[in-house]
Amino acid sequence: MSRIQAQQDAQLTRAALPLLTLTLIADEESYGYQLIERLANLGLEVTTGLMYPLLSRLERDGQVSTRMVPSTSGPPRKYFALTEAGHATRASVKEQWQVVATAVHAATEKEHAPHA
Repeated sequence: MSRIQAQQDAQLTRAALPLLTLTLIADEESYGYQLIERLANLGLEVTTGLMYPLLSRLERDGQVSTRMVPSTSGPPRKYFALTEAGHATRASVKEQWQVVATAVHAATEKEHAPHA
């Protein structure tokens, strides 16, 4: 992978990560590393350096609430749950992504369509 392609991949990941994170948390209260694993299962590699600052921002902005849960495998884990504001943000961002995805799809399909 070229350096430019790696930068483009990182930019796309950063752009999509808030919606993906809010969606995963809406599905199930989760802790940070669990979210990283769930994203990896979807085919998206996310580092702790991307995930934890995002979770802190979402908490600071009132998009998620947190609670500490004891863990048998280490220190207590901080679980994140979506707030009402988080649900509203998720719905809004999802609509925005659908507009962008539709435009990208239309442009890229047109690009490959045979010319009349």
